[in-house]
Amino acid sequence: MGAIFNVFPLILIPVLTYNIWAFSASMGGGDAAAVGAHILGELENFQSPILNIPMASGARWVLTMGDSIILMSIILLFIELLKSTSTGTAAIFNHALSMLVFIICLVEFLLHPAFATSVFFIIMIMALLDVLAGVVVTIISARRDVEFAGQG
Repeated sequence: MGAIFNVFPLILIPVLTYNIWAFSASMGGGDAAAVGAHILGELENFQSPILNIPMASGARWVLTMGDSIILMSIILLFIELLKSTSTGTAAIFNHALSMLVFIICLVEFLLHPAFATSVFFIIMIMALLDVLAGVVVTIISARRDVEFAGQG
């Protein structure tokens, strides 16, 4: 079970969550204008509040579905960064799969209207940061391992 956790890119969870929402929103059939109008209607639902808390200042803090997906993405990105400190084979597969997730996100963002949102753009940038930070941290960790091994 631990090996699967180390290989599986956790940033895929918010990407899949958004994909399920986006493709279910675009399953209306019909012409492109009707599908586009349906997607825009679903985007408005994506911005509807799911949590509304009064603050001590008198203001109200509103959390939307899009905000909650971004929050989940940030937490999973943090866990991914912690996982990237390992230098084993699982880390290499994780980086390769994370790169694949980023490429899929980029293609969806550029080619499908339901993915041309700020929420998905932020998720896509987190996928890119997962790839870049993971590779950099792994390289630095591996270099330190080699330096310590060479000094002994």
